[in-house]
Amino acid sequence: MSKVAERILLRHRDIPGLKKFDIYMKDGGFKTFKKVVSKKQDQNEIKNIVHDSGLRGRGGAGFPTGLKWKFVDNNNWPHYLVVNADESEPGTFKDREIMQENPWQFLEGIMISAYAISANDIYIYLRGEFWEIAAQLDKQIKKLKKEGLLGENLFGTDYSLMIHTHLGAGAYICGEETALLESIEVKLGQPRLRPPFPPVVGLFGKPTVINNVETLANVALIVEKGSDWYSGIGTDKSAGTKVFSLSGRVKNPGNYELPMGTPFRTLIYELGGGIIDDRPIKAIMPAGASSSIIPVTEEVLDTPMDYESLPGVGGDLGSASVIIIDDTVDMPWLINKTMDFFKHESCGKCTPCREGTFWMHKLTERIQRGEGSAKDVELLLDVANQVSAKTICALGEFSKQAVITAIERFPQEFEDKVGEKISFGKTEG
Repeated sequence: MSKVAERILLRHRDIPGLKKFDIYMKDGGFKTFKKVVSKKQDQNEIKNIVHDSGLRGRGGAGFPTGLKWKFVDNNNWPHYLVVNADESEPGTFKDREIMQENPWQFLEGIMISAYAISANDIYIYLRGEFWEIAAQLDKQIKKLKKEGLLGENLFGTDYSLMIHTHLGAGAYICGEETALLESIEVKLGQPRLRPPFPPVVGLFGKPTVINNVETLANVALIVEKGSDWYSGIGTDKSAGTKVFSLSGRVKNPGNYELPMGTPFRTLIYELGGGIIDDRPIKAIMPAGASSSIIPVTEEVLDTPMDYESLPGVGGDLGSASVIIIDDTVDMPWLINKTMDFFKHESCGKCTPCREGTFWMHKLTERIQRGEGSAKDVELLLDVANQVSAKTICALGEFSKQAVITAIERFPQEFEDKVGEKISFGKTEG
């Protein structure tokens, strides 16, 4: 793992006033965008730079960004770029900071990305609660038009580009990329069956690339400094830096930008200041409410935070919303909270998710109240496993992660809660 001397995404912490247009311009802002457009740089060359940099989607899936761009159907026009700024995963708050405090780098990144996929329109989809950020972005988009950085025939070329903001209505499901597209099209926010995938049939039935805010905020610097610069940060398979949203039972919660492959121990104890009241750490949820719950050992604390290493200790990196659990947190209480969320946010399109989240919530409520039995815990585990791999989108899969891993990895807490021995066989976690 390499070290990085300065931040890439949270540069506003190093450069005072970077959110101001004049300061960003003095720091070299929009030179890269102007260069690629005015010189009519080959779009495939930009795609290759991003692909070779090793940049992977920061929204949770970790799919190679440049490869996604290469999937765009060049036999069907127009193309669209959609920015996923829904950020509604509990425990995730990185995209908000980027858009509020380093907005021009984000905007330049999405503008270069649109040029790379030959798109003339960008849609930024923001969660409904981000109305203040949407209003701020609208003002900044107006400023870019005034400065000749957006609009028709940019820099004397035949390339035109516009940016549009679109507010959702607070639905978690619209963070799923196809439900997001449905919402922009003023339809019910529910996921689409795939294939076809968005790079072939996306927004308004046309080829569309969907990336999240953090992913695209990297692009301007990657294109400016080159793929070798970016791939030299982090690990061989997980390049670059990642913004880790640290929360839960930790002294210094917040966003921390670190090279991929940094161990949990550095994040939690060196930057996060350790556990509240210096209590023992019990578990980690590395990807928000959608996470598996990882029991903490010395090995886990020394595990690199990257896409390849976390599955080895029973988790996934996801959006890197790291929630810390200490010995004061009761596992039956915790999974009841996650199920309360997922039951409320299920769109209801898929029966296993709609009914599964309802019954998992009902069972966790009963267990948490102290009215449950061993049979209820066994039934809860069975229902959770019945949801697995049976839904159109990942919400059903997310909903059962904490439930299954809490019961299988902390069975004693459930036995103490119900006052009985739990009997269950080997299940898929």
